[in-house]
Amino acid sequence: MATKAEILKAREKWKQHCETVQAATAVNINETAEQRLARLRRLLLNYADFVDFYFPHWTENPETGQSTPCAPFHIDAANKIRKNRNLKAGFVWHRGAAKSTNMDVFIPMWLMAWDILGAEIFGTAKVKGREINVMVLVGKSEDNAKTLLSDIQAELQYNQRYIADFGEQYNAGSWEEGEFVTRSEVAFFARGRGQSPRGLRYRSHRPDYVVIDDLDDDELVESPARVSKLFDWVRSALFGTLDGGRGRFFMVGNLIAKNSVLAKWCEIKTVHVTRVNIYDSNGNISWRAKWTPAEVQALADVAGYRAFQKEYMNNPIIEGAVFRNEWIRWGKRPAWSKFSEIVLYIDPSFKGSTKNDIKAAKLWGKVKGGQLWHLRAFVRQATVAEMVRWVYDLYEWATQTGIAVKFYVEANFMQDMLMDDFKKEGELRGYQLPIIGDKR
Repeated sequence: MATKAEILKAREKWKQHCETVQAATAVNINETAEQRLARLRRLLLNYADFVDFYFPHWTENPETGQSTPCAPFHIDAANKIRKNRNLKAGFVWHRGAAKSTNMDVFIPMWLMAWDILGAEIFGTAKVKGREINVMVLVGKSEDNAKTLLSDIQAELQYNQRYIADFGEQYNAGSWEEGEFVTRSEVAFFARGRGQSPRGLRYRSHRPDYVVIDDLDDDELVESPARVSKLFDWVRSALFGTLDGGRGRFFMVGNLIAKNSVLAKWCEIKTVHVTRVNIYDSNGNISWRAKWTPAEVQALADVAGYRAFQKEYMNNPIIEGAVFRNEWIRWGKRPAWSKFSEIVLYIDPSFKGSTKNDIKAAKLWGKVKGGQLWHLRAFVRQATVAEMVRWVYDLYEWATQTGIAVKFYVEANFMQDMLMDDFKKEGELRGYQLPIIGDKR
């Protein structure tokens, strides 16, 4: 529970934020009715434009003065949420990806805008039913949830552009009390993890937009019992606030542990999962408009390998359960003639689809005198055929370089569908690789 001093500090900080919102959202009084209608049509249909116009105080870079546009994954998430009123989802986004800002503020206000003017602008045939009636924002604690709720109240109460277009919204209640209601009759509630959500409703409406924001923390995930208990609370008491399962229900956060509430939620088959790392699968920055490669590299250098993987790559690593990064030694590869033996060992896994096991093939070389060198690697979530093509490419590179490579695979895979893929690729290239089955 927050102390009196902490409450006063939070209240003062909120007032300062409200002043910023009000000052940044000046209205163009010279806009004609036709221009306003065209603008509103564009903003309602285009989430990125909606964010740029109504929230310049969030998107502007204070150092450059330029706006940072939404990333493609922000736009995809917003569109998916609007198109599916019963979406159950896990948004596993890296730290700094504006998870809370989009899910707790921008998207709810976009949905409210559709409710207020959608039918008037596009006609009742294209707008069926209200998008949002009751939003519940769940945080690590009740105080944390109230602070998150304060952001959207500040916008509804002081965002001059939003008020000019959609009317005065603030009506009654306060984020400090953990709940408030708008004039368009949308109710907002804040709850901390484990706090009873039973009985949450506004008039005849039960919650239909529930967002669970960064529920996990480093202390919680150390206790499997606590994680299990909290996950049960999420899918029973909290999920039960929906009207028979109808409504949007999300969990957002970065994957700080494999044993976490977010991880368990994302394992449910019917839950739509979107995973965004700071680097995408091609090694490019996911939100290029926000960070340069040099900035991300500097971030990685300061954070260190393990913390960077956990916070920015959704790849939590338990220290001691794998090889530690500091154990890996880098060096200039000896001349190929110095190696007494070079082996490619293949671990293909049992699955063929890209959604299953990780395929691995690693090239190792032993130098005369005993040193073992890790030379090349294929380690990725891929099909068997992709891995086989890489192995054949490596063989052709080795042949051109004048290197003799022995190819090994665990013997039980020799009878698996794996060998069919090798045979097919060999027929295309005109030769078969001499693969040895390891019977150990």
